[in-house]
Amino acid sequence: MTSGRVFTLNTGAVIPALGLGTWQSGPNEVYEAVLVALKAGYRHIDTAYVYGNEAEVGKAIKDSGIPRNEIFLTTKLWGTYHTKPEVNLDISLKKLGVDYVDLYLIHWPSPLNPNGNHEFFPTLPDGTRDRLKDWDFVKTWELVQKLPETGKAKAVGVSNFSKVNLEKLLTAPTTEVVPAVNQVELHPYLPQQKLLDFAKSKGIHITAYSPLGSTNAPLQQEPAVQDIAKRLGKSPTQVLISWGISRGTSVIPKSVTAERIISNFDDFVLEEKDIDAINAISRTTAKRLINPNWGEVVFHDD
Repeated sequence: MTSGRVFTLNTGAVIPALGLGTWQSGPNEVYEAVLVALKAGYRHIDTAYVYGNEAEVGKAIKDSGIPRNEIFLTTKLWGTYHTKPEVNLDISLKKLGVDYVDLYLIHWPSPLNPNGNHEFFPTLPDGTRDRLKDWDFVKTWELVQKLPETGKAKAVGVSNFSKVNLEKLLTAPTTEVVPAVNQVELHPYLPQQKLLDFAKSKGIHITAYSPLGSTNAPLQQEPAVQDIAKRLGKSPTQVLISWGISRGTSVIPKSVTAERIISNFDDFVLEEKDIDAINAISRTTAKRLINPNWGEVVFHDD
């Protein structure tokens, strides 16, 4: 049984501590994954326009029979829509088959050319990203922060924002709304304690993506994680999820395997000594696993 831990956002809304991520989950498999998750007790589902699976996520939510107001649903604004976020949100709502999302995030701080040679990843002749030169995420946020007034997004936030970019956003004269959430890569190889502390001081909740270290990351084989799992009779995955939640972050591990989805939902509370042992991992192994080339610095600090 899950612990049922939740966090309260600066809007007053409650976000379940444990959710299902759907990045890299294909359209033919994500439907079953979301359905399994909801039947297992998950009430927090994370997707994005660029994932290309919103229609299947929405169908699974509808077919689950669980009332919409019991599910915390997140989707994200893509870079080619930074100048027209409400348009992108409307597209997502239509695909999802819902009237609103609980959280709408700026997926990356990099605005991309909406009239480029690709809907998602426009490039210049030299192969580099075709970015909007006369636009930045501060202008994007000026528009995004108004979306809750439409009722189409209960809360708004950002994703992949460094402390430097958060400071730039928060000090901008046009910023009237503090982001409810910053969703970032977070795991024992990349604990990002400074970012976590800064966000907390500003009332911004952190959601951790890739909490298990992402594909091909040997986090689950780390001796400290293995030892704790064996002693507690838990899986290494369950230990890593619990560590993430213990830090005050919601976590969204992704899987399309029914057994793993159900197993991941066994959230439990780690003791301080075990949390400390996992914290120590980054002292010897520290690395970022997700770092696309946007043609500009996105991650200024860890």
